[in-house]
Amino acid sequence: MQHEITASAPLLDEKGNLREPGYAKRLLPIYRRADIKAPVARIKEWDYYLVANDHFAVALTIADNGYMGLDSISFLQFDEGWQMTRSPMRAFPMGRTGLPETSAAGDTASSGKRHALVFRHVPGGRELTFRMENFLNRDTIEGHLLLTQEPEESMVICTPFDKPGHFYYNQKINCMRAAGTVRIGGQTYTFDPADSFGVLDWGRGVWTYHNTWYWGSASGQVDGVPFGWNIGYGFGDTSAASENMLFYGGRAHKLGQVTFHIPMAGKRENYLAPWRFTSDDGRFEMDFAPILDRAACTDVKLIKSDQHQVFGRFTGTALLDDGTPVRVEDFLGFAEKVENKW
Repeated sequence: MQHEITASAPLLDEKGNLREPGYAKRLLPIYRRADIKAPVARIKEWDYYLVANDHFAVALTIADNGYMGLDSISFLQFDEGWQMTRSPMRAFPMGRTGLPETSAAGDTASSGKRHALVFRHVPGGRELTFRMENFLNRDTIEGHLLLTQEPEESMVICTPFDKPGHFYYNQKINCMRAAGTVRIGGQTYTFDPADSFGVLDWGRGVWTYHNTWYWGSASGQVDGVPFGWNIGYGFGDTSAASENMLFYGGRAHKLGQVTFHIPMAGKRENYLAPWRFTSDDGRFEMDFAPILDRAACTDVKLIKSDQHQVFGRFTGTALLDDGTPVRVEDFLGFAEKVENKW
């Protein structure tokens, strides 16, 4: 079942539960932090941007997760097969980070002693500026990026959990053109909008304590037409709708259920071996050749985060709503498995 939300209305009811679980192609449900009935320490809000081309990428996160805040910068070098991530944490921000209640307006900003990140809406697009000292070999990373040509449609999902007052509200905007530079020490990396794309993962919600989710995303172009996808599952009750969607020329095409086939080595996942992806409707069939695993694990018993965000290249076929096949080969993207207890 894929229930589409087609009218704008408040996201939550008077008890803090989702009014209408399902998916939308625009940010129609209206999120208001004041409508949440859960304790403030359980509210999770984040903005995550990934900007990439075939050779390198940068990922930026500002998160306010109640009792824990996070400012993160990652740089990934695909040709050389390495990445660096620094993620200073903030204790008990409890909403004081002031993340906007919509992705369509407002600024998101956070800073610490040796870093600062700012995401702003500017005429024609989104401006991302960031700086962090001692990022790589004591060198500073700094950058200025502009995302433009935001597509008309995106993936918006309203997913409940079995526990009252808990929900996941999320928008993924794929295939934005990206321009700008990132500097690390004396090295400059330039993103050209002809072949560089950005994706926004904008999320707000109240989660249950222990979750494991799968997420995959890609943004690029096929024969000059912007093309990409958002796939994922494992998070909350997805009986009303999945978050699986293709994006072609600014339009969204809804998929059914997609399964991640992660190879195993004994009883553990072998994340750097080739993966496969299949769908119940036969519309997303992909092979995936990993390049690098952006892995991180924090385990202090009550709080655990075990993340494997694997970047690589997809080869296969996706079918649009009208049955038109879109074939990709060595198409850059990522797929991840994340287990959290927090």
